[in-house]
Amino acid sequence: MRHALIVEADGGSRGNPGVAGYGALVRDARTGTVLAERAAPLGTASNNVAEYSGLLAGLRAVLDLDLAREAAVEVRMDSKLVVEQMAGRWKIKHADMRRLALEARELVDAIQRQDGTVSFTWIPREQNGAADALSNDGMDGQTVRRDHVGPAGQAGESRGERGGEADAPWSLFDEPQEERPSTDGGTAYQKRQEVRPTFGEQRAPVADLVLSDETVPVLEGQTRLILVRHGITDYTQQHRVDGRGGADPALNSTGMAQARAAAQAVLRLVERSEPGPVSVVSSSLERARQTGQAIADALGVQREEDRDWDEQGFGDWDGRTMGELAEEFGQELLALRSDADYKRPGGESRRELDERVAAALTRAVQRGDTVVVATHRVALMSVLCRLLGIDHERGWSLATAPASLSAVEIWPDGVAQVAFVNDTHHLHDLVQPPGQDAPATIVDRSLD
Repeated sequence: MRHALIVEADGGSRGNPGVAGYGALVRDARTGTVLAERAAPLGTASNNVAEYSGLLAGLRAVLDLDLAREAAVEVRMDSKLVVEQMAGRWKIKHADMRRLALEARELVDAIQRQDGTVSFTWIPREQNGAADALSNDGMDGQTVRRDHVGPAGQAGESRGERGGEADAPWSLFDEPQEERPSTDGGTAYQKRQEVRPTFGEQRAPVADLVLSDETVPVLEGQTRLILVRHGITDYTQQHRVDGRGGADPALNSTGMAQARAAAQAVLRLVERSEPGPVSVVSSSLERARQTGQAIADALGVQREEDRDWDEQGFGDWDGRTMGELAEEFGQELLALRSDADYKRPGGESRRELDERVAAALTRAVQRGDTVVVATHRVALMSVLCRLLGIDHERGWSLATAPASLSAVEIWPDGVAQVAFVNDTHHLHDLVQPPGQDAPATIVDRSLD
């Protein structure tokens, strides 16, 4: 007769990444009796690593105690990420997560070889208090191994000791943490079920960014942002500064063609990715409004506006060409690129722009599903610098051509990955022969 077991597992990180630990226990499903408890520190690690480590410890405990034979094991966790990935419903893109999931799958296979079964169930965090308390022990540096039944009916042993440090990958976003009392009087840190990143200061090195290896652009995150730079204007072609508060020119004929091409590219991407509801947001400036409207028309939705997606305000430089500024304001032009607090009279600093773009980005993510944003060069740089963890001066090396597409995916645990940047494949057929209108793609030296 098959016997039923419950594995409750959890993990946490104070800082994500930060001081991390995991906890797990095994129960008799019929009586609720605890058969085994596990906890250990992980050194510096992310929440994801800690949660997977808790899962691994719980499955190993089932095998260590010879409880796997003909057992129906139900794993209960409050991490939707781990549950959905182990159930095979969500893809695993991060290399470290793939490694941990493979290790967990090997343990599942070991249980199944003994005619056991393993299922995965998500539970609210308030129903996972015992595993949370154990993971808190791990974060406090304690190693716990308590077996209340042995493989031969022997009394289990209890052991506690300090653990060492372990390296773990960084997460691009700090997961929002919630501090609450645990059952042992300590403090449990656990991610909220609804992740709403605030896009504050990012500490992830560029090397830890997870890049999609898809050869055809596709979006798979829980929330997807498609960032589109507007098509060109006469100012763009003339390399003139055109910021918030400037002349606000409309797209020229080539820019309109670019906008329509970008709209079709967005439509194909959306149809390929099957993302569910889609919304379109643009800045309040005419060139972005027109680009956003072309996209909204192609998708059959209403365009909305958010002024915080506007281009940086360049004050008294608006309308001047980059050549003129380089000749007359060489050092000041360098300061605009290197000093986050530099601003022209009547304009705004990069720091000020970053603050409003961060607010707009948070609102876009909070919409959920797929959001298409028609915006500007410096606003795009602000987003990418934030995600990549690089300063704004190096951000000028990021190419975001007129009418290009870039995309960001936000996953349920708060991790973000850049799916692709500066995709202009849809513009290739728009390049005009010499002697006709300006080409659809130009060397981008503009500030607009």
